[in-house]
Amino acid sequence: MQQQKLKISTSLCASGLGSALAQCTNLSNLTVELRYNQIGDAGASGLGSALAQCTNLSNLTLKLTANEIGDAGASGLGSGLAQSTNLSNLKLDLGYNQIGDAGASGLGSALAQCTNLSNLTLELRANEIGDAGASGLGSALAQSTNLSNLKLDLGYNQIGDAGASGLGSALAQCTNLSNLTLELR
Repeated sequence: MQQQKLKISTSLCASGLGSALAQCTNLSNLTVELRYNQIGDAGASGLGSALAQCTNLSNLTLKLTANEIGDAGASGLGSGLAQSTNLSNLKLDLGYNQIGDAGASGLGSALAQCTNLSNLTLELRANEIGDAGASGLGSALAQSTNLSNLKLDLGYNQIGDAGASGLGSALAQCTNLSNLTLELR
């Protein structure tokens, strides 16, 4: 019971932090480190919703490693980020969470809506992403027309030959991609 209270409290703190940041209307550069804080799906979604209000945000680094974030949290965070129309540089670390196929695909679809995104570092190491998630993520990112630099870490997931092939085929469709670093170990 005590642990459950901590999760709820931490989740609310992440949402509250995001809400406070949303009041900073002139903010263009932001780094948030919330690693190992158990913010969960609710905290990640709340943070994303609040960051959507940061209309001038162009450079964002979010380090959310090991926070018990699943599919709903990844998709919710992505939906919020998709509203950040000026976002051009994003470093998003969601490693060591519980994101599966649906979360990876949802996050990718949302990020594809960031029309000015040109530099993306996406760390999804050690989650629960399989072939469908890798292919879905790749297909979504292929729709990012301005993406020129991509660092994608999908190591230590459950991605097999079909997922790697689907991901590679999709990323080959990124017409403006000039630099790619891909980790699938």
